[in-house]
Amino acid sequence: GLGNGLANLHNAKKARSGIVNIVGEHATHHLAHNAPLTSDIETVARPMSHWVRSARSAKTLANDGAAAIAAARRPPGQIATLVLPANTAWEDADGPAAPLAAPTRPRVREDAIQTAVQALRVGPAATLLLGNVGTRGRALELAGRIAAKTGCRLAAEFGNARLERGAGRVQTERVPYAVDAALAMFKDTASLVLAGSEVPVSFFAYPGKPSVQIPSSCGVTPLATPEADVEDALERLADALGAKAIAPVRVAAFNVPALPSGPITQEGLAAVLAALLPDQAIVCDESVSTGRGFARLTATARPHDWLNIMGGAIGWGLPGAIGAAIGAPGRKVIALEGDGSAMYTVQSLWTMAREALDVVVVVFANRAYQILRGELANVGAGTPGERANHMLKLDRPDLDWVSLAKGMGVEGVRVSDLEGFARAFGHGVAARGPYLIEVLM
Repeated sequence: GLGNGLANLHNAKKARSGIVNIVGEHATHHLAHNAPLTSDIETVARPMSHWVRSARSAKTLANDGAAAIAAARRPPGQIATLVLPANTAWEDADGPAAPLAAPTRPRVREDAIQTAVQALRVGPAATLLLGNVGTRGRALELAGRIAAKTGCRLAAEFGNARLERGAGRVQTERVPYAVDAALAMFKDTASLVLAGSEVPVSFFAYPGKPSVQIPSSCGVTPLATPEADVEDALERLADALGAKAIAPVRVAAFNVPALPSGPITQEGLAAVLAALLPDQAIVCDESVSTGRGFARLTATARPHDWLNIMGGAIGWGLPGAIGAAIGAPGRKVIALEGDGSAMYTVQSLWTMAREALDVVVVVFANRAYQILRGELANVGAGTPGERANHMLKLDRPDLDWVSLAKGMGVEGVRVSDLEGFARAFGHGVAARGPYLIEVLM
């Protein structure tokens, strides 16, 4: 089980999510016999965990569990893996442990605030880059006020665990995935202020292109690390700048496009999403290839939260949607997913059906690992040969997502034009329970 989940534990670690991960183990007295499942669980878990411990008996279990919870809650969020030998389930325990105090985020030093004030004085040549809790709530509003006062550019990291978007919220520019687009975005930036974020780097290395996406001449001011109290730092920065009384800029007004018609296009898909996203929807976005053009039109949709994959290990979107639906009951969850990525965690559909989770799954079926085709081009590999091309395709046979969904108890429909997608998406958001839409690209 741990081995099956390692890729998404990597994603959770990169997203700085707080997780208590419990892994079963043989009874302590059985380990010496090298049974088929015996392995070094702690070593397997350690690269994807911040904290690892094996309970030795039921007597230690309560304190071990309390320590795991405390470790997971350490800012900005950690992966705590607790290994439980089977005998801890049948031995006598001593009762519950006392809860440990919740760790707090460290406060930013005053000199960091003053340094950021000076860094933002260059106005449009400065960029305030938001990450972690800086992309939501009060922190995002404060960033809009700071931008109104200084004229700085507002941006968010490419990967955001949760970005609040839509009408009434401050809009940010998300750093592009593509290297050339990211370099163009920062080419005139002379001063970069980090608020819960890190210096932007390219997803991969490419021949003749820099790994770091800002100019070498750009000054970097670390206002607040992701572990720090980012909201407090922005509050104090706004105070120091005299920005608290100024209305924030880039607040999105509700404005949705008319429903489009005709063949499937990225802009048309974005228009449907923008028009029909329900209020307070949660979007789990793993549509890395198809979904790159969704940001502009959906920015003025009804208020919603947009969750991105952080670590890049594919197969996050469907289990991420399960977590969102369980963690926020009553809010509609939309999973935007590529067909290749969905195959990594297709069993999530069964879980959605079994738990009657309110999730609309949109599978963009281009029948290929399109992202890998793009990466081959980016490294100058030329046109893939026949054998290489076959490795990048999802055909022979084509995947039938409607049948796959039905086999796991989820209603599904296939669409091949924008009118069909709008009808299907409208039905999905109006109904309750899991629903899958296969969009033929």
